[in-house]
Amino acid sequence: MGSNDFITLFFLVAAVLIFLQLRSVLGRRTGNEKPPRDIFSPRDAAGAPDGAEAGKVVTLPRRDSTGEEEDRFAAVDSFAKPGTPLNESLRNLSRVDPAFNPKEFVDGARMAYEMIVMAFADGDRKALKNLLSREVFDGFDAAISEREARGETVKSTFVGIDKAEISNVEVRGSEAQITVRVASQLISATYDKAGTLIEGDAESVAEVNDLWIFVRDTRSRDPNWKLMATESEQ
Repeated sequence: MGSNDFITLFFLVAAVLIFLQLRSVLGRRTGNEKPPRDIFSPRDAAGAPDGAEAGKVVTLPRRDSTGEEEDRFAAVDSFAKPGTPLNESLRNLSRVDPAFNPKEFVDGARMAYEMIVMAFADGDRKALKNLLSREVFDGFDAAISEREARGETVKSTFVGIDKAEISNVEVRGSEAQITVRVASQLISATYDKAGTLIEGDAESVAEVNDLWIFVRDTRSRDPNWKLMATESEQ
């Protein structure tokens, strides 16, 4: 026997021994083996419940679409009574902006109201620019410039907000508009360049009633709303 025949015989014997070893470890198929498990199957992942017959599908309870929708509108329904026009308009907004929460919006509107009123009194254009739409900012900027040109100054003290409530909601395409009715208390006095009081009262608290309209593009990643219009309510 040549050296090549010996090498071939050696590998043949080794292959037979490896096959026999694997067969003893892995076993042989008898036709009664259980099918392989699919770990991505909910039934296999959770395990069959007690009493379930092998090979039968166990249907797990699922929440229907109506239940999911009601959960999505839970924040709206707790804010405005279901079935009212306000509730329906807020639901329409939630459909295009699922992250919208009316209570959080009102809290933010209250903060924005105070910041805008005080920034306008102080002539703080930088603060106003981040809170106002371009058109409203241009109007505020012009009013501040006229006041500065006359040498007038405004001294204001923000007392507080008695009430802030959503009175109207409109969705036009991707743009959402919310009107907020605000009742606040403010001390405001305007002085000319000589320091003479020309408007307001430095000692008296004035009741102020406003309608402010906030706007936001629901497609934008910017979550902030901006003031787009103001109107005094008598």
